[in-house]
Amino acid sequence: MFPSFELFGRTIGLYAIMAIIGAFAAGLYAINEGKKRDLDSNDTIEALLFICIGVLVGGHLLYALTNVWRFPVFFANLGQIRSFEDFINAILPIFGGQVFYGGLFGGLAAGLIYGRRKKLDARPYADILASAAPLFHAFGRIGCFLGGCCYGVESRFGFTFRRALIPEANFVQRFPVQLLEALFNFALFFLFRWLLKKDALRGRLFALYLSVYAIGRFLLEFLRGDAIRGALFGVSTSQWISGAIIIAASVYFLRIKRAGKLS
Repeated sequence: MFPSFELFGRTIGLYAIMAIIGAFAAGLYAINEGKKRDLDSNDTIEALLFICIGVLVGGHLLYALTNVWRFPVFFANLGQIRSFEDFINAILPIFGGQVFYGGLFGGLAAGLIYGRRKKLDARPYADILASAAPLFHAFGRIGCFLGGCCYGVESRFGFTFRRALIPEANFVQRFPVQLLEALFNFALFFLFRWLLKKDALRGRLFALYLSVYAIGRFLLEFLRGDAIRGALFGVSTSQWISGAIIIAASVYFLRIKRAGKLS
């Protein structure tokens, strides 16, 4: 749709703006919910900063893994790199994108590391993140739609991109799967916000969020038209990860139900 605009001679990407808005909205929400539960605001803010770093690193790393076929080309052209700018231009096709699941687990790992270092009980923070994460993600998917990435399949109903960041998305009417996933994430935000308010499934909300999102993401992937996200045996990278999450979450909830800890 509108991937960028010019301001004072600089190109501003709308995806980045929506991601920043989402991060601030989710961060403010998490801090406010933490205060309601007598969590230290400084700990919450520091944890969120660690999580943001983990999201960036993890998202780029998983993107690189989905583009592992580009590494031989990169190493073959190393002799042609003469400057730092050349290096950035060469590495950008490999690490230049983000994969949500990579960011999700990168942020989770960073948050756990911070929690252990500070000797915090991670469960109340994780419960809050169960609703903060989809809030951030919803704004990110709107950014994807505006930028034209993560585009949908060809469809009679949809939108035609002409300035999308990914050239393959342009000049074909495509289903707005980004907006559908944004709506799905907003619905998850309100659902888990309600569960948090009801104090339901204390300490289990993030695991429930992972399983519910994984089911939705597995289905939404069938409406995606971008091959860049990677696939194996006709199943996308995110579908493989979603399937693994669904199995792991099912085992987890079955075990705690048998132990009588599910309430």
